Amino acid sequence: MISVNNNSIETRLAEAKEELTGVRSFPDPEFVSIIKELGFKCELCARCCTKEFNDHVFLLDADLAVILEIDPDAPIPAPYYEFCDQKGRFYVSGYALKTKPDGSCIFLENNRCKIYGSRPLICRVYPYMLHREADETGRVDWRQISGLNEHGSYHCDLSDSECESIARETKAYEEAYIRQIIGFLEAVDAHFTKNGLKHVQRTYDRRMRDFLKGGCELEVFVYREGGFEKHLLRPKAD
Repeated sequence: MISVNNNSIETRLAEAKEELTGVRSFPDPEFVSIIKELGFKCELCARCCTKEFNDHVFLLDADLAVILEIDPDAPIPAPYYEFCDQKGRFYVSGYALKTKPDGSCIFLENNRCKIYGSRPLICRVYPYMLHREADETGRVDWRQISGLNEHGSYHCDLSDSECESIARETKAYEEAYIRQIIGFLEAVDAHFTKNGLKHVQRTYDRRMRDFLKGGCELEVFVYREGGFEKHLLRPKAD
């Protein structure tokens, strides 16, 4: 759990909407070309299911509905809380999958996913997520990321249809993720305005320090389908 960027809700909302426009306008042929050039093939090493590569699996609302049917205890509040009001209550944009003590996914067993056919969308598109980054000339644009040359095989021969399918599924995930973030920001803004609340970074930092030292519980409001669900988190026992 880390401190958050203290941008205003309005600024972050504008940035998220700009990002959504950027994802939607990213040319499909260009993304297909990137995927084809990378030629990623999974080698079933399961490293992406461990803390070595991913410290949590974020769940879209659609993913959450599926996971709750499989194991109601598997989802937990996502770990990086975006806001904390002056009363010390935290707000986060969704749920994540619980992990084992070693940091691996709760559904990883003998290096295989127990729910592979129903795995979250982020697991399906990994490692083809998009993000903004500068190239060697300094031009900022959308590019593919995650785990390059660190697991799996690259520069394999992928068919055009495979690349097109990956591109469609990845852009669908990115759009759904950003829409969820936009919904969360709008819900926080409305909640704060209605109740006279605001994000206070000093309160965020103080409460997190106390929690990590075992000195307090945390009240966390998790965004889900337009509203918030309250959770009380207790510090881990030594």
